[in-house]
Amino acid sequence: MKILLILALLCIYTPAVNAQLTDTYLSDYQINTIKQRETISGKKLITNRIIPIALITTGVLLSTSSLEKSLQKDVRNIVGDDFYFGMDDYTRYAPIVEMYVADILGAKSRSHWFDQTKILMLSSILSNGTSSLLKKEIHKYRPGTSTHPNSFPSGHTTTAFTTATVLYEEFKHTNPLLAYSGYIFAVTTGGLRMLNNMHYLSDVLVGAGIGILSVKLVYHFQHLISWNPFKKLNGVAFAPHFSEKSAGIYLSKTF
Repeated sequence: MKILLILALLCIYTPAVNAQLTDTYLSDYQINTIKQRETISGKKLITNRIIPIALITTGVLLSTSSLEKSLQKDVRNIVGDDFYFGMDDYTRYAPIVEMYVADILGAKSRSHWFDQTKILMLSSILSNGTSSLLKKEIHKYRPGTSTHPNSFPSGHTTTAFTTATVLYEEFKHTNPLLAYSGYIFAVTTGGLRMLNNMHYLSDVLVGAGIGILSVKLVYHFQHLISWNPFKKLNGVAFAPHFSEKSAGIYLSKTF
């Protein structure tokens, strides 16, 4: 049942190929051009999905296995049964802070800050919605003596890789160091979930895959959500603010 549910979600995540219809005949040159574009687009789609699908597949195969249970015991033996470091509650949001600080400082990005926010929100809704659905349907218990059947996948890791992938997509061509830095926080988040005995390795792998794949899907359909009322306003930057007890926004204007 678990494997079938995962496969169904992967099928939903795979966007359909857009067919173009025309009332006129196409020349050989036009046909070849279209074929070349479709080939490049197809290769790009496949490449974008190899890593997240591999993560999800590996996680599904490892889940509830004796190997991952043994690994989790080894991890806890190394750090001790009393180990707990709650920084993972914050590292999952670090790529968001990086992205908006870079915007405020004038770093060149792929999208306008409003489009970044829109993509981030849609990606988070998709990834966390998928993660929550799987938690509810699979009922996998957390490590140790926990009585909470919501271990698979890791929600913290899903969020961390969602935010890290948005940061990566925005700056991969203009600032690779900044683009990849978000994944340091994402991997740290996933690692801490295991060290804190909150999740198994499979939970972390699947959460990471869902986060990456959700962002890739939203960017693929970005042209359908291109509305931006702030694009003609120069010098305006926006950044959400999160703390343990509150949430808000920062808005700045450069004159």
